[in-house]
Amino acid sequence: MLYVSSGLRAGELLRVTPGDIDWAKQLIWVITKERDDREAVPVSPQTLAVLATHLDRIGLPAADQPVLRTRRAPDRPLTYWAMRRVVQRVNDRLGTNWTLHDLRHTAAMRMANDPNLTLSQVRVILRHSNLATTGRYLNAGVEDLFDALQAHYTRPRVEPTLAPGYDPDDFKAVFGGQPPDHRDLHLPAPATELQRAARGNPVPAGSSAS
Repeated sequence: MLYVSSGLRAGELLRVTPGDIDWAKQLIWVITKERDDREAVPVSPQTLAVLATHLDRIGLPAADQPVLRTRRAPDRPLTYWAMRRVVQRVNDRLGTNWTLHDLRHTAAMRMANDPNLTLSQVRVILRHSNLATTGRYLNAGVEDLFDALQAHYTRPRVEPTLAPGYDPDDFKAVFGGQPPDHRDLHLPAPATELQRAARGNPVPAGSSAS
């Protein structure tokens, strides 16, 4: 649950100590891979509640010791290989082939496809070096595409029409074919004599601008 909620890398989560957890702000501080920066990663309140219950049961380790521990004595930090073995036992029981890193991928995919999160925000949470890496997790559902295409195919076509003031015969002479109805074509109407006068254009002879 911690992996899927936070999107932390396997080694990052296994190194988390009590001092790295900000319970009030719902953050976990980690040292990002290949960098020495200590960065905050948000975690769901439900996950922290489960973790708090677990720590109440087994006891809180020392401030500088990892919170994830082995279940069997002697008490010691949970290693990457021990955690990997836990996942393997789950795979054997469910007939799946998940890996620890797949849990990070699951978190990334859920975040990237959440309409309430921007891709830039997800990149910061996952601490990707560039946006293109985060963008690979975008996923358009087939069902969503099918519904959108059906709506597109069944949507009535808007027929172009001619705006008032244009001579249909002139339109036909220039463009050929049958001129459209003026009621639906969004073309600008010819300028009136007052509009031409306001723009400084000469009023055609024989007409009145009054």
